[in-house]
Amino acid sequence: MKNITYLFLLCPIYLFSQPNCNAFLFKGDTLQYKACIEAEKAEKFYQFQREFQETLDNAIKICPNFAYAYREKSTAYLKSGDFLTWKKLIDKAVDLDFGLNLGYRGWCRYQFFRDYKGAIEDIERLDSLADYDIGYSTNGDYHLNITKAVCYSALNQKKKAIKIFKEQLKAKDYSPGLYDYYQLGVTYYEIKDFSNALKSFEKQTEINEFADNSYYKCKIYKILDNQKEYKKYKETALLLYAGNKKLFDPYTRHFNSVYYQTIKNE
Repeated sequence: MKNITYLFLLCPIYLFSQPNCNAFLFKGDTLQYKACIEAEKAEKFYQFQREFQETLDNAIKICPNFAYAYREKSTAYLKSGDFLTWKKLIDKAVDLDFGLNLGYRGWCRYQFFRDYKGAIEDIERLDSLADYDIGYSTNGDYHLNITKAVCYSALNQKKKAIKIFKEQLKAKDYSPGLYDYYQLGVTYYEIKDFSNALKSFEKQTEINEFADNSYYKCKIYKILDNQKEYKKYKETALLLYAGNKKLFDPYTRHFNSVYYQTIKNE
């Protein structure tokens, strides 16, 4: 089943992986190697413990250019709501290593702050600097190009968003994500292209069905005055929602997510 494959792919993306310290030694960078060995000690502490931050501070003292330590420090501040300190630390990490940190900062600007313009800026900058696939969001929900499309859609640049969605979905060796066709479908829906919206929602069903997707199907069939299909998909959406099969994020609400009461009152 496709969902199992996606879960397998998402697992390593969810956490920031500790860099391979020996890689620094292989390159002859003994300072980053020593800093990396020190940073490994932070793994035994909870992110909000003083010792966690102090261990990473020690790593930075050993090597002030060790980007990983700044990024790891920043995460605790992001989770605690100290966004100013997070921004200061993640900006430093980006300056030191854009490849590992620019996409992450862009995703956070989208996910936590709905800073759509800032997210687009970071993702497009990474794309201009990298000669490789720019990769996925930290939680694995979206390819960063899909994230960019969502941001353009949020800024009401729907046609540009659709173009980016379609380009990524047609990219060589790309497998559609768990929510890609849903976001494309909603964007089509918002410009009243109900035919392509419905096609997108049907493709989404083939990959991963959830309440929000069925809800938009029922809305389209209501517009098309097809009462039978409208009632069918409204009921399906309510059942899926009751079964907790819906757009979900542990930290924030998914873009274009739908509330149960919204479905019920449709």
